[in-house]
Amino acid sequence: MDIISQEISVPSDGFSDIKNITDQVTAFVTESGFEEGIIHIFPIGSTASISTIEFEPALVQDMQDKLEEFAPHNQTTRHGETWGDDNGFSHMRATMMGPGITVPLHEGKPVLGTWQQVVIINHDNRSRERRIFLQVMGK
Repeated sequence: MDIISQEISVPSDGFSDIKNITDQVTAFVTESGFEEGIIHIFPIGSTASISTIEFEPALVQDMQDKLEEFAPHNQTTRHGETWGDDNGFSHMRATMMGPGITVPLHEGKPVLGTWQQVVIINHDNRSRERRIFLQVMGK
């Protein structure tokens, strides 16, 4: 079994902006030449999450609305009071969603449903260039 790693970056707005990274993940897997294995996708930073979703505008907005209900951006947090950065909500959203995911690799392709895309969600309270660590293990 071999392991190949790569870091990519994606510009994103804040407040749970959701960006489709399926094409970048697929390109990385194709370049690896692996046919079978697993792909791990991990955001570098504590205010982002990796997940899958049907990436269409209405569902993206529904997801953002639910994240806002769960941890409102204007809610006072001890973290914000301690550090003065007012982004405690972003840490809570990222923690509850979990940071990274692992996707199976079969016949040289990520195993994803027809309407399932890999996304990064920038929960922070500002625009950021989100760094993502990709790693494929396989053969």
